[in-house]
Amino acid sequence: MDLKFTVSGRIAKSVDVVYEAVADPAQLSKYFTTGGAKGRIETGATVTWDFHDFPGAFPVRILAVEKNRRIELRWGAAPGTADADESGEPSTKVTLEFEQLDDGRTLVKISEEGWAQRPEGLAASYKNCEGWTGMLCAMKAWLEYGVQFRQGFYK
Repeated sequence: MDLKFTVSGRIAKSVDVVYEAVADPAQLSKYFTTGGAKGRIETGATVTWDFHDFPGAFPVRILAVEKNRRIELRWGAAPGTADADESGEPSTKVTLEFEQLDDGRTLVKISEEGWAQRPEGLAASYKNCEGWTGMLCAMKAWLEYGVQFRQGFYK
């Protein structure tokens, strides 16, 4: 059994607005990366994401981008929790998909895979599933209501 998951949510904004909220580091820093994001999401780029709940900037390698449709990235994982990438480091692959719905909302799906087939991998996947669900909730609150959902939530 592969350890992977997909979470999804609908946001009452157009796909270009929702996509930009992820691709633009200034916007991402408003609702998700509580310690800040650096670098625009573009194919081949390495950006950094920092979170107050997990201090220290995480390098995030952008594998592929289809504007307003899909972002594929790879980021590091704790030793023993994920499979090794081409550099030999443990990492997982995350895919964000954006779909414009007929009612004007955008469906966002976030999938993550590459977890090690052992208890440590399962535990880490649950934590990241929780994190991506929180990200979708925070993005909805930010884009629809201007509320910084995560501000003060962790520290």
